[in-house]
Amino acid sequence: MKRIFITGASGCIGHYLAETLIQETEHELFLLVRNPDKLKFDYKARPGINILPGDLREIDRFRDLLKTIDVAILAAAAWGGTDVYEVNAIQTTRLTNLLDPNVCQQVIYFSTASIIDYHHNLLPQAEEMGTDYISSKYQCYQNLQKSAIAPRLTVLFPTLVLGGETNKPYSHVFSDLPGAVKWVNLLRWFKIDGSFHFIHARDIAQVVRHLVDSETSQLIPNSFVLGNRRVTANELIETFCAYLGKRIYFRLPLPLWLANFFIAIFGIQMAPWDRFCLNYRHFTHQNPVNPASFGLPTYCSTLSDVLKISGIPPKGRAVKQQLGNR
Repeated sequence: MKRIFITGASGCIGHYLAETLIQETEHELFLLVRNPDKLKFDYKARPGINILPGDLREIDRFRDLLKTIDVAILAAAAWGGTDVYEVNAIQTTRLTNLLDPNVCQQVIYFSTASIIDYHHNLLPQAEEMGTDYISSKYQCYQNLQKSAIAPRLTVLFPTLVLGGETNKPYSHVFSDLPGAVKWVNLLRWFKIDGSFHFIHARDIAQVVRHLVDSETSQLIPNSFVLGNRRVTANELIETFCAYLGKRIYFRLPLPLWLANFFIAIFGIQMAPWDRFCLNYRHFTHQNPVNPASFGLPTYCSTLSDVLKISGIPPKGRAVKQQLGNR
């Protein structure tokens, strides 16, 4: 049995992660949370679950405990605001410095796939143009590579994260999905050059559980991009149309100049990072990892799976019939 220190348990990924470790392992868990009232999972389900009310900005309060920790899972992050660099870079690095390299077997750190390119090399534009969240993650990754705990470090680079239900917070992408429906009528007339990966938070939790229970020496490589297979923008539009019963009669290529025209017409404000993403287009990565990579069942691996759990009602006849047969 391991002693595991976890940050970010009140977030979307954190909820799935904590619930999985509670239900499927016997490890002793120490969950650092700013507001325990936000926890929707049953942390009294078994002995060995310790809730630590606190903030990363006061991590020194837990220095004695951290010296005894076998595994640290660092999922906490500030998405914006005045403390984004303090939390995401400075205090996360400080936490790892408080771990004992002779005791701690593994540190699992959640970064973001936005800071790396297809070959998993750092993307300079992420530091130069990225949002505060992205650039702070870039800075923290660099800090951790130089830390004393670096030989114990496993870095996870999640792609687009889906997740959320009645007893778990929704991810930003998943909560915005119903709003994307209104764009289908327009987008179905165009071919769009772009691609991406996605992964559900429940599948992320399964990967982390596997890593926690694996021998550290077997974790080669020591960084993983979390995602399902590459999905193209055109495939996304086609799947949405089939699900919503929208016919595609013909499609015109959407060149960059026309995209810029629409941006101007609709008055869409674009930050430097948004502009970079518009030109970069293919946020895909070599060898993405999901539960199937380790021989484990995957909860949500296709766009059809995403729509079925999204809460968006299907309108396509074939889709309705398929769902009715399940």
